[in-house]
Amino acid sequence: MSAKQGDTVSRAVKGLAGVGAAFLARKVIILAGKKLTGREPPEHPEDPQVALGEALIWGIVIAAGVHTARLLATREAARRLHTDAEQPVA
Repeated sequence: MSAKQGDTVSRAVKGLAGVGAAFLARKVIILAGKKLTGREPPEHPEDPQVALGEALIWGIVIAAGVHTARLLATREAARRLHTDAEQPVA
């Protein structure tokens, strides 16, 4: 595999890991929020009927959780790809 192909594969794997982690994190955060508050999170936080404080809190919590999950997943994918690349082929 050429260096260019390896770089493309690496970016694809890290991208997929990030997307999967973001999707899962958002689902977990929403589920946890429902358990804690007993209500559904606002579907459209920009709706004027949603309180500004509630919209801000949900936006911050979801954004921070999703970003953190993506960061951790892409770092782990990169670490594993780097470790696998160093292993000798048997």
